[in-house]
Amino acid sequence: MFKNKILLIAFIFSSTFFYSQSTKKFIDTGSVKNQFDYLINESNNYQDHKVVKQQWLLKLKANVIDSISKNKNALAIHKNSLMNFQKEIDSLKNELTEIKQLNEKLTTEEQQISFLGISLSKHFYKTLTYFLILVFIGLFVLFYIKFKQSNQITKEAKLNLKEVEEEFEEHRTKALEREQKVMRRLQDELNKHKKD
Repeated sequence: MFKNKILLIAFIFSSTFFYSQSTKKFIDTGSVKNQFDYLINESNNYQDHKVVKQQWLLKLKANVIDSISKNKNALAIHKNSLMNFQKEIDSLKNELTEIKQLNEKLTTEEQQISFLGISLSKHFYKTLTYFLILVFIGLFVLFYIKFKQSNQITKEAKLNLKEVEEEFEEHRTKALEREQKVMRRLQDELNKHKKD
């Protein structure tokens, strides 16, 4: 009886132990490493081997395959994104090259001016323009001085002409008076000679 009780108690403890071992569930959450660690730590030992429940092993396999699949999908998405970024980078490099070429062209065009169908640099054009302006100013000053001199000469000539005309008028008046005097004398002499 005592022996039966001990066997009964041993049976109850062993069945409880085995029941508790069999009812443990495999964890689905966490990383694959954590799942492997759980599998190793919670598996039974037999000599130098680990006894792993087939259900746990299949669950771990499914989780590993799922993780690999997710990683492959993520890798494919990242590769696709990387290719898109590379295409965008290449496109931007091409645009940058075009913009640089356009900038160089505009800079060259900005530094050049077309004058009478001739392409001239801005510096030369400015120098030529300032030179021509100075020449025109010089010619204007020269013509102004010449005009002033000519105007002065003309005024002097008019004044001299007026003086000469006045002298001439005075001389003519005197000459007319002399002529009239001479004519009177002549007439008087003629009259005297007629009377005599």
